[in-house]
Amino acid sequence: MKLISFHKQTDKELVKSCLENNRIAQKKLFDSYKDAMYTTAIRMLGNEHDASDVLQETFIDVFENLSGFRFESTLSAWIKVILVRKALRKLKFQNDSQDLNQAEHLYHDNWNQDFTAGDLEKAIQSLPDSARAVFLLVEVEGFKHHEVAAMLNISTGTSKSQLHYSKMLLRKKLKELRG
Repeated sequence: MKLISFHKQTDKELVKSCLENNRIAQKKLFDSYKDAMYTTAIRMLGNEHDASDVLQETFIDVFENLSGFRFESTLSAWIKVILVRKALRKLKFQNDSQDLNQAEHLYHDNWNQDFTAGDLEKAIQSLPDSARAVFLLVEVEGFKHHEVAAMLNISTGTSKSQLHYSKMLLRKKLKELRG
């Protein structure tokens, strides 16, 4: 029995092997992308349980729709789009009636400690869902506004506006922390 090495396999070869129901290739694909996708999910959703659920749902969709992947982007970007959309649907389901103005109360909890990375993460988590998603996708993940707009089914202008809004709220939160 010949063992196939997946160590230096390209994404095209990996996808091809996955489509042939090669379980080793499928595990390799999952293992290659799960950590980065989980990090994005937990940043968007704010808790491990929901992030794990979305990660699992994402990879189910990835494997069910892999034959439709056309290599017009990287495999990582394609998977991330699926994950972001699933995370946003979960947020929308959880917060169906919340909008930017209703979320204002989230920004006024008092912090009586020095500014840390944990505090920044907490401040990011306090952002309204849509503003947090745009902030993370642009500032953390490095997507361009037109890419975020396509992922979230919003206009490029809305993406820019949400980023500006999120930065304004973060500045306010961090100023409260320092002051």
